[in-house]
Amino acid sequence: MKRLIVLASAVLAACSQGDARQQEKKAAAKDAAPAAVPVSVIAAAQREVPVAFEAVARTEGSREVQVRARVAGILEQQLYNEGERVKEGALLFRIERAPFEIELAQARASLAQESARRDLAQQESERLKGLADRRAISQKEADQAASAREQSAAAVQMARARLRQAELNLSYTEVRAPIGGITGRALQSVGTLVSPNAESALLTTLTRGDPIWVRFSLSEQEFSRVRGGEALEVEVELADGKAYPHKGKLNFAGSTVDAGTGTVQMRAELPNPQAQLLPGQYVRVRVIAGTQQAFVVPQTAVAQNETGRFVWIADAGKAVPRQVRTGNWLGSDWVVLEGLKNGDEVIVDNLVRLRPGVAIARK
Repeated sequence: MKRLIVLASAVLAACSQGDARQQEKKAAAKDAAPAAVPVSVIAAAQREVPVAFEAVARTEGSREVQVRARVAGILEQQLYNEGERVKEGALLFRIERAPFEIELAQARASLAQESARRDLAQQESERLKGLADRRAISQKEADQAASAREQSAAAVQMARARLRQAELNLSYTEVRAPIGGITGRALQSVGTLVSPNAESALLTTLTRGDPIWVRFSLSEQEFSRVRGGEALEVEVELADGKAYPHKGKLNFAGSTVDAGTGTVQMRAELPNPQAQLLPGQYVRVRVIAGTQQAFVVPQTAVAQNETGRFVWIADAGKAVPRQVRTGNWLGSDWVVLEGLKNGDEVIVDNLVRLRPGVAIARK
């Protein structure tokens, strides 16, 4: 019996010692510092970066012209292929000529008739003037002959004007390209009766795509940086993300601010020799307005909370948040205008594990 009591006492003592050791381990683990978060850092240093503003833009032809019929008649021929490039003065359509050739012949005959009448009136006026000088006839008759001469001269001028109008109308039967450019689809079929005062007057459109214009808007703040700048450049990024090979320049800036959007209309002109840009395309433009000194950090290093954007700084082995004011993107980096100083070590990875004051270890 005594042996059983001694054995039970020994077991209880061992259990008490084991529980005490476990409690000590838990306390030690609780008091131990958490493991440092491994991070990568970059040293902040100012450098020269471009002052750039980005916007979504739409392209348009530098000249866009509607080709219309200027006389009424049957559309006899279409002399171009839709969508092809044509030179200024190229023949596009031909309207029925016969009625206008007849009008021209009539106008020429009318001019000849009025010229003959003018010559006769001239001779009659000179003859009667001589008789009036010799008092063989009254002065009234001489004055009437002079008036008839002047009326005949005016009739000749009117006939010449009608002849010129007939020649002009005949020339309008050949519809030519007013500018060089790319043709649109034919809006009227051959055989259609077209008229300059009806919807059928519009025959096609012409668009000059080289150079091409790009229209976009900038905010008031951005416009104030661009306004008055010299040698501003405009870069274009295509829909597939590739850079357009030619740079452009601003050729128009609005004089008013849109009250609804708070933006100012802008337009740039770019060379387009290969027709790589088509009118009506959406592209992204980047307006470069000089350079400035600023810090550049990877976009992944910039976080945002309710107070704005911030970065994590490695300070004495701990992570410290720092509020910053950012500018535009520069490739895969972000321009930081305020909040950093030379030599700051900016943490660029493992940001989700960081908390203010957490221990960090450089990789």
